[in-house]
Amino acid sequence: MIPNLDAWLARIERLHPSDMELGLERLRGVAAALGVDRLPMPVITVAGTNGKGSVVALIQALAGAAGQGCCVYTSPHLQRFNERIVLPDGPASDQDLCAAFEAVDAARGDTPLTYFEFTTLAGLWLFRDSGADLAVLEVGLGGRLDAVNLIDADVAVVTSVGLDHVEWLGDTREKVAVEKLGIGRAGRPLVYGERDAPANLDQELARLGALPLRAGREYRVDDAHLAIRVGERLRRYPLPLPARLGSDNLATACQALAAAGL
Repeated sequence: MIPNLDAWLARIERLHPSDMELGLERLRGVAAALGVDRLPMPVITVAGTNGKGSVVALIQALAGAAGQGCCVYTSPHLQRFNERIVLPDGPASDQDLCAAFEAVDAARGDTPLTYFEFTTLAGLWLFRDSGADLAVLEVGLGGRLDAVNLIDADVAVVTSVGLDHVEWLGDTREKVAVEKLGIGRAGRPLVYGERDAPANLDQELARLGALPLRAGREYRVDDAHLAIRVGERLRRYPLPLPARLGSDNLATACQALAAAGL
């Protein structure tokens, strides 16, 4: 019996020989055994080089202000691990996390999991039975092969594409875009949050079969208003100024919530 959260985290760090191993095949079997290969509430998955933390925070705040219970998975944490896994009533408790880690450990058998994979599965296990109205998952690295992408997002958000982690994602914006846009699903909305898009954005959206919601095209900020797509209509909302976290991020968060039906 592992006695506390610190002991669990120390053990999880030792389970895999490397800090990172991109790919979803190992995870899918464990997720199915754990019963978290899908979630009962709408899921918004957020990727991007810059802006994803702000967009996740805005989605959480907007959903909360509208009376929607929200689960949020982010990384890394600032002070305590519990910040990574937030339930509708706040960060998961040590007791919650220990129970989730025990469940993941039992479900994985002898399958090696990285720290991020193990903790992602723990978060999903807690989210499944949380009664939340919405789950927001922040990608750790890239998107297509990141652990959170084992869940089919109802709405995918890519805030921006720049050159980051080029050894894993590629050395051009177009190569990185393929990895980040890989969180999209056929027939489901994909919100793209910057007007200066990689040259292959439209090509990748078409290849994925995702429904495009592109900044400056399907939604935008103009004349102190947000103009976002709600169904087939473009609705305008007054934008309080100044928008402290950036009007583009706010527009992207609002568009993501509208696309999720909230």
